[in-house]
Amino acid sequence: MTVFSPLAIGPHIVQPPVVLAPMAGITNAPFRTLCREFSGGKGLFVSEMITTRALVERNEKTMQLIHFDASEKPRSIQLYGVDPQTVGKAVRMIVDEDLADHIDLNFGCPVPKVTRKGGGSALPYKRPLLRAILREAVGNAGALPVTMKMRKGIDDDHITYLDAGRIAVEEGVTAIALHGRTTAQHYGGVADWDAIARLKEHVPEIPVLGNGDIWSADDALRMMRETGCDGVVVGRGCLGRPWLFGDLVAAFEGTGDYAEPGLRTVADVMVRHARLLGEWIGDEARGVIDFRKHVAWYLKGFSVGSEMRKRLAITSSLDELSAQLSELDLDQSWPTGADGPRGRTSGNNRVVLPDGWLKDPYDCAGVSEEAELDTSGG
Repeated sequence: MTVFSPLAIGPHIVQPPVVLAPMAGITNAPFRTLCREFSGGKGLFVSEMITTRALVERNEKTMQLIHFDASEKPRSIQLYGVDPQTVGKAVRMIVDEDLADHIDLNFGCPVPKVTRKGGGSALPYKRPLLRAILREAVGNAGALPVTMKMRKGIDDDHITYLDAGRIAVEEGVTAIALHGRTTAQHYGGVADWDAIARLKEHVPEIPVLGNGDIWSADDALRMMRETGCDGVVVGRGCLGRPWLFGDLVAAFEGTGDYAEPGLRTVADVMVRHARLLGEWIGDEARGVIDFRKHVAWYLKGFSVGSEMRKRLAITSSLDELSAQLSELDLDQSWPTGADGPRGRTSGNNRVVLPDGWLKDPYDCAGVSEEAELDTSGG
């Protein structure tokens, strides 16, 4: 069995070297709780993406999103911003008010309403702006480690990850996560793990984490072996499968004891997930409504009729959710093939950028604070 070294994020040792990717509307405190429980507390679990402007302005929703359970150690928060000074203020606020133990910066979002303003995965193309943001973040972080997550580039003709990696090293970033896709690919096609290997060779000074197409624990081991990366970031692969983090621990520790839960166990996790959301929001009905987006992910591969799926997708109370789940054939075992792709898988070859964005990678005019929208991805 290959033995992988622990991942060092500043003073924080992550073993196994597994990180939960920030996902908007998904990796809130309840979902992080489930993932941590299945992993036995092992790994690093990052918050939803927080926009720096909203944090500095103390937006009510944002202040709820940065709340961590007392059991979350280290507390890991992802920030997204386009203005260096605002990013710096947000980082200083986190340090001064002891809001987190680790800060990650998002440069991976491919959503058009973000890239059309020059944000997300479009931003690293503007090398000076990327450098300025990283400098402000690291300069204001004090002892807190600052990491970043990015994509390969805008498209195959505008690849940025090697330049961005070198800038990150020069500005004191602690580690880099690379999603092996371009903005143009969105979540389509196959992630380029070779790019992860090239980045690792290019920036040997700091840890490189790989992201993209990790659908099972075995995929994580394979990525580590094939790319030489220092850790993995798991996003869509854990949608409706928080127990994947238990599988990842088993894989890295060599026990091979994977969960493969039957539908009865899955149904119990679904109810607990919905209950945790209600407690977190402070309203059971709103918690169940928020949980609806997870239903199809949890039930993927199981024999559940379309009418029942529709009914489950409009539940509004825990009793209703439990009652409808009890009508299913709960003796079903874990379905073959359920480990495959889930979540967004379509590509989108049209990248929306500000006018003239690609003319000069060193001209940083035209980046608007409007790029700081409440969305995420990567």
